[in-house]
Amino acid sequence: MNIFQSLISRRRFLQATGTTAAAGAVSSSGMLSGLLTEAQAQDTAGAATASGKAVITKNICHQCPARCGIDVYTTDGRVHAIWGSSEHPISNGKLCPKGPLGTYILYDPDRYKGPMKRTNPKKGRNEDPKFVPISWEEALDTVAARLNKLRDAGESHRFSLCFGRGWGAADAGILGTFAELYGSPNVGIGHSSMCSDGSELSKYATDGNNSYSAYDYKNSNMLLMFGVGFLEAFRPYNNNMQVWGYIRGEKVPKTRITAIDVHMNTTLAGADRALLVKPGTDGALALAIAHVILTEGLWEKSFVGDFYDGVNRFKPGQYVDPGSFNEKWVRGLVDWWNTELKDRTVVWAAEVTTLYERDILATAREFGSTRPAIALFERGVHAHSNGILNGMAVHSLNALVGSLFAEGGLMYQMGPSYGAPPADAADYLDEYAKNGPWRDKPRIDLQGHEDGYLMAKNMLQELGPNSLAGKPYKLDTIMFYLTNPIWTAPNGKVWEDALRELFVIETSPFPSETAMFADLILPEHTYLERLQDAPTYPFQGWPMAQLRVPAIKPLYDTRFFGDMVFEIGKRIKGPMGDYYKAMDSSENLLRHLAKGFEQDPGDNGVNSFESWKEKGVWYKKRYLWRQIDGDFFEWDGSGYNKPMRPEAVKAELFKTVSGRFEFRSSWLEQHGDWIADKTGRDQNKLMFPHWEEPKHPGGGDLYMVTPKVALHAEGRGGNLPVAIANMQPALGGRNTVYIEINPVTARERGIDDGDRVRIKSAIGSIEGFCKYFEGVRPDTLVFPMEHGHWAHGRWAKGRLPGHSGEITVNQSDRITGQCNYYTTKVSIERA
Repeated sequence: MNIFQSLISRRRFLQATGTTAAAGAVSSSGMLSGLLTEAQAQDTAGAATASGKAVITKNICHQCPARCGIDVYTTDGRVHAIWGSSEHPISNGKLCPKGPLGTYILYDPDRYKGPMKRTNPKKGRNEDPKFVPISWEEALDTVAARLNKLRDAGESHRFSLCFGRGWGAADAGILGTFAELYGSPNVGIGHSSMCSDGSELSKYATDGNNSYSAYDYKNSNMLLMFGVGFLEAFRPYNNNMQVWGYIRGEKVPKTRITAIDVHMNTTLAGADRALLVKPGTDGALALAIAHVILTEGLWEKSFVGDFYDGVNRFKPGQYVDPGSFNEKWVRGLVDWWNTELKDRTVVWAAEVTTLYERDILATAREFGSTRPAIALFERGVHAHSNGILNGMAVHSLNALVGSLFAEGGLMYQMGPSYGAPPADAADYLDEYAKNGPWRDKPRIDLQGHEDGYLMAKNMLQELGPNSLAGKPYKLDTIMFYLTNPIWTAPNGKVWEDALRELFVIETSPFPSETAMFADLILPEHTYLERLQDAPTYPFQGWPMAQLRVPAIKPLYDTRFFGDMVFEIGKRIKGPMGDYYKAMDSSENLLRHLAKGFEQDPGDNGVNSFESWKEKGVWYKKRYLWRQIDGDFFEWDGSGYNKPMRPEAVKAELFKTVSGRFEFRSSWLEQHGDWIADKTGRDQNKLMFPHWEEPKHPGGGDLYMVTPKVALHAEGRGGNLPVAIANMQPALGGRNTVYIEINPVTARERGIDDGDRVRIKSAIGSIEGFCKYFEGVRPDTLVFPMEHGHWAHGRWAKGRLPGHSGEITVNQSDRITGQCNYYTTKVSIERA
């Protein structure tokens, strides 16, 4: 039993992991009962100080993208507790059930202890890599030698560095510079296409911001949630639970909530209205809601505009003269109506979505008549072949009700006031970097479809298959940071074939599936051992930058990823090596970035690197712009008093061609010929949010949806027994997670409750145990993407059900490149 376990009672531990009450239960104080206060933390910390002095270090949780500030308690150099920091605006002294897991990750007995090299040339699931320890010097020299050799041969493009959850300027933020100095279009390929690029690009197509949204939930009076898992895994999960306690408990009036998904989850159970929609049809629902808002005159006229004579001409099925409407901050509303919306009635949407007409109408009327209101969406909406159209349709609802940049609405995240880095990379570009043959090489990940993907930023799901096929060339060396594509990519077995023929460098401190194919292991620190910055993910709009401060010295011979990149860079011949010597280290970079705080101190007094380490976070709680009743204002130091000219609104907020929210997307319209030719979409409507039937590969008769759950921990929970035991509390999953199946569907196939079943698609099959659940649609199977590991650690291996990725067809949205995780159709039978 470790110190953490011995110092906390079983009741207190269950509270810390959020398992003493349902996640949606709100206490009389308005806070979720699974969240612990700092007072409780101090009580527990006091128990630890009996044998030594407790030290509190500021850090940031690593269990999801939220970046919650944590206080890490150590005694005699050992971590014994983790609590939410009361000084951090996201955590506010609280944590979600994943928060305490950092201790288990730190002391995971399956961690790699130092750099190693492979001695078995054979690669495969059943092959022992026969790793042997080596020094860091040998490891880094080996990498640099391969990179120098490729560059000397004019083949630097054959080196790729892929990453998952990038955190800040000192890790993922340095990869773009490395790519330019070294000369490879394939350095810095992120996992965003396997995450949520569809969300960002749907917004880019309509309001010009290639970003996730930030939200003012506390001041909103209605939330319309499309496939977001707000109380399961939507970022920032911890703060979402705090907000839920306020908007549903203390706030007057209480915020009304309609939640849309394919099965009953905690969010839907806690909502006022729960809608179980047919997978891939969220866009049809949004179009019908827009139809009702217009036909019943519920749109926000101060923002959208109105008919010149004030008479509503939006009538079902009827054409409207575009010249009769005076648009204010939108473009193409009447064109959208005439092309698409006039026929998207409630009756039509009910047939497409299988929802009741009365529920669609009630939802539309409530959303259209409530101010302020927010429509938010994520992967449940856009992880389909029609994803960008669905996302644009949902986001357009925010424009119709005037929520963009308004109090109680949504906006985009401001960045921190960082200082300049120690050196300017532009001064270190040699002739090869400027004009070498790599400049003519396309990125390997964007070649997955013969016709390409129009707006794709990353397509990590295609990198392995493309290299294997030599499309347009084969890689030679590949390095991974915080990503495990053999397990996370759809049809990951293709990645196994690809990595057999590459030199693979893995930086995970854990024995992942990708590590089993690695030639070099360069293990990174766990997050409690790192010094690392992390500007906030979109939160409430105002700028914030966290600092992850090491709570203890590294337990083993590991290093921070950013320093690995710096050290490899120093070993590259020519000016590139000089650049990284000038940069020195990740800490030196962070110290220079913190100089920006000297000129712009945070609201909490952070004005230097040392004060940043002490507080763990810098922030300025003021968003600079606000839309008020259809007019835009800038903060002048005392209020939103400075009117904004249209050109300022375009530069800062609506970054579209028109400087407005575009129902008629200029960006898509400019590429209309390509879209029509490559996708077959109608040239007259492809620039609008419109309905298109999703394509469902796989060959089965049931939809398969694999959502995140509260203890998913971005995959790192797969080898943690405490997470495994509480992964699926509602259905009683302990050593397994059950496959949710509607009893009617199961009985039709002769499947009993608890049976071992086989799920099949066109590319393979997996097995697991099913559980009757009337809260899931009869045409859909639901289970978390969590188990099915064949590596990753002693507790992760061999746990049912099998991995969903092995039966997920690799299909992507042709516009955004978004991986279509939730669109494969499967069959199920007794095993």
